[in-house]
Amino acid sequence: MKKLASIIATSVTLSLSSPAVHAQDETAVTLFTNVNVFDGVNEKLIKNANVVVSGNLITDISTEPLAVAGGKVIDGGGRTMIPGLIDAHWHTSYCCAAQATVVTGDILEIAIRGAKGSEKTLLRGFTTVRDVGGNPFATKKMIDAGELLGPRILPSGPPIGQTGGHFDYRPYQAVPTNSADSQWYWYSVGLMAMADGVDEVTKRTREVMRMGASQVKVSGGGGVSSVYDPLDVRQFTKEEIEAFVEVADTYNTYVSSHIFTDESARIAVEAGVKSIEHGFLLTEDTLRLMKEKDAWLSIQPLLDDEDGFHFDDPGSQKKWIDVTNGTDIIYPLAKKVGVKMAFGTDILFDPALADRQGAFLAKLQRWYTPYEVLKMATSGNAELLELAGPRHPYQAGPLGVIEKGAYADLILVDGNPLENIDLVADAGTNFNLIMKDGVIYKNTLAD
Repeated sequence: MKKLASIIATSVTLSLSSPAVHAQDETAVTLFTNVNVFDGVNEKLIKNANVVVSGNLITDISTEPLAVAGGKVIDGGGRTMIPGLIDAHWHTSYCCAAQATVVTGDILEIAIRGAKGSEKTLLRGFTTVRDVGGNPFATKKMIDAGELLGPRILPSGPPIGQTGGHFDYRPYQAVPTNSADSQWYWYSVGLMAMADGVDEVTKRTREVMRMGASQVKVSGGGGVSSVYDPLDVRQFTKEEIEAFVEVADTYNTYVSSHIFTDESARIAVEAGVKSIEHGFLLTEDTLRLMKEKDAWLSIQPLLDDEDGFHFDDPGSQKKWIDVTNGTDIIYPLAKKVGVKMAFGTDILFDPALADRQGAFLAKLQRWYTPYEVLKMATSGNAELLELAGPRHPYQAGPLGVIEKGAYADLILVDGNPLENIDLVADAGTNFNLIMKDGVIYKNTLAD
């Protein structure tokens, strides 16, 4: 792994393999001049702007000349400044380890690979992720402390499933269970969790919140990669779903649920679930119910294309085709209904595919304008994250926007992504500067 150093209040330099990637003094003032600002909300750029960053916050934006005493000045050269990108369906623990690692490895290997992958995530311009399943708590802690490089993480902790449900990856011979204390390895180390019945649901949800979760992630319906549950299976009873929501309510946060199909989604939303993850096979009536209940559709641009998943299990492969056949239907339908929508990637067990995180964002141009794409991946996703209320770990300022008082998560793009959204697909080439929390981690303008 690249050499890492703590970012402390005095000036430090972070030694990495690329000289263009570095950290600056956390207390420094930086003035960006000659930039065209996409503020994360409005389609019209703020032309020829100047932006001041003090510490980790944006403190001024003006089209008038600005000066900072003793601060660092960066000439943007007419480049486009956008907020740091947000992935609302990311898996720090699952993204960057091969599936064979989950079968044969241990939690230390998973954690190390996730930590290494987090650095790459940040350098793709994703300064914040909502982690919807896994055990990223130590990685998040060390990133926040400046001991590792990576994005802000809003963790859900281990996703909670039922016996025979989406997160039941135990061997076929693992049932019947004969002891209340018998736990599969990945449950015992917090990579996944299982609950059956209201009492276990209540306890597991409290355990997840005790671990430091921002929100709760459950599986309310059948999954693709799991082998015991057809897509149409509704997982957890209504009473169990209501118990998840009630416990989350006691922590002043919310529940998100893995669901593809109608009946499962309707019951979850009626029970108070606020974020449906995936939802590729939902009907217009269900989408209208979600809009009425102010629930989000957190969907991913998954297609059976060059980035498609290929499963050894024929049943999983068929489910994959069934799900991705709905992708081209659900996006325009949800857009028509006006349900709140979030962007995420849900990349699993493939480090090479994780490198295409930005390419997944660019795929949204199939259904959206570049402006709609960028807004969804910045201020739109930030609005979803705010459902965590006081459990949101980053509350010094808003995320996903460029405005006074916002977190200084900034990207300088060589070109205008509001005209060419494909620019976000290749951060290595097109993102000249990446700042998170007021700290510059990449700056090729200095070359």
